Amino acid sequence: MSRLLVGLLIIVPLLAAGVLLWHGPIAQEQAYHAFVDQRAWAGVANAGDVLSNLPFLLVGGVGLWLVWRAWGRELAPAYGVFFLGTALTAFGSGYYHLAPTDATLFWDRLPMTLIFTAFVAIVTGECLGARLGARLLWPLVVLGVTSAVVWRATGDLRLYVFAQFVPMVFLPLLLLLRPPAVGARWFWGVLGCYALSKGLEAADAPVYHAGHGLLSGHSLKHIAAALATACLLPPLRRAKD
Repeated sequence: MSRLLVGLLIIVPLLAAGVLLWHGPIAQEQAYHAFVDQRAWAGVANAGDVLSNLPFLLVGGVGLWLVWRAWGRELAPAYGVFFLGTALTAFGSGYYHLAPTDATLFWDRLPMTLIFTAFVAIVTGECLGARLGARLLWPLVVLGVTSAVVWRATGDLRLYVFAQFVPMVFLPLLLLLRPPAVGARWFWGVLGCYALSKGLEAADAPVYHAGHGLLSGHSLKHIAAALATACLLPPLRRAKD
């Protein structure tokens, strides 16, 4: 591993941690819960934002089946955690959108921490060696779950922000400096679809009005995020062949 890569993988998290400590506590804005599409359908409140989580369940189920078929691989547990988090997000996010509050948002964010942290372990393993990725998996999962619990207990989002967004900075650096032998395009696909999902989330109301109320930006965010998780199905399928 080059000194530049080692330095970046150390400096980026430390710099982010320093900025967050300097910034001070980050509270959850209550305006976040005010989604534009509040229509009910077939007795389901906020149906667009609830039902648009179903792709997570489909992708997660397929992923877990492929993990079972590829279980002998060293990174299979990391892929398993990733797709378990994907499937659980369908339930956690659906539950949150039925009645959006900080209390229900916790159950949306908790399974997503499994996705973020497992993805770091997977990319690290594919780029720098499966053994390293496997060793990082459980410490990263503990960090991710802890970040959600700390937010719920204290109201401070800083650790959750660190766990979610820092990987989105240093993983592209890792892919650029030490690309995996095969499958790099799928990892870039995850990052690209994730970036698209965040853009759609920010444009919740404009997308809704531009589409004449067909789907909101947040509903489309769920679909884009599910596509991001689906990008890991081809590398996993290749691993079992």
